[in-house]
Amino acid sequence: MPESLVLLHGFSGTRHAWDRVAGQLSPQRYLPLALDLPGHGVAAECAEPITFDSCVAAVLAQCPERFALCGYSLGGRVALHVALGAPERVTRLVLVSTSAGIENPTERAERRTADRRLADELERAPFEHFIERWRTQPLFADDPSEVGTLAREDQRRNDPHALAAVLRGIGTGEMTPLWSRLHELTMPVTVIAGERDAKFRALGERMAALIPTAELVTLPGGHGLPLGNPTDLARVID
Repeated sequence: MPESLVLLHGFSGTRHAWDRVAGQLSPQRYLPLALDLPGHGVAAECAEPITFDSCVAAVLAQCPERFALCGYSLGGRVALHVALGAPERVTRLVLVSTSAGIENPTERAERRTADRRLADELERAPFEHFIERWRTQPLFADDPSEVGTLAREDQRRNDPHALAAVLRGIGTGEMTPLWSRLHELTMPVTVIAGERDAKFRALGERMAALIPTAELVTLPGGHGLPLGNPTDLARVID
């Protein structure tokens, strides 16, 4: 019987960001379950404030008792919280282009300020302005044009006001760093980063060194591997 594989997207994406990966996973091994994180896609309307605790609860409520878990970027940070909060339910963890948080308090405060400024912009400016600003940042600068097109289409499935609440609740600057807890992870862990993604490749190397059961894999591509290199990503997950 195939195992449930829960897939968590990045900020301003939706569950559809995993469509091309899910389509290439072995149906004999995995049953993909891509979720919309709180504040995204069909989960845009949340009855309670968006926090990491509420995200963990939302993920666990939609999952079977035991499941493999894969998260990309923001989804990877949520996946870390899920795996640390309910380790008995996670059989395997895959972390793609993600981080365990910003340790330096000053840098974290600066990021929090930047995230809140971006949240204000999401509520005031046309959504298309945000989408272009997000897709033209250096993190995605070398993505092929077709990847940018797919990402923009996915972003348009979101509500800008809901995304603003996400930034204020679980933005990188809002996250308590988890580096000191990575040794608690005992399930098999695969940490994945893109060759062109120098920042997150370095973060991935550090995470893999701190997780006793971790394997580090570098794939051709940049930060947005689910859209940029779904074939190799599916192969590694399989």
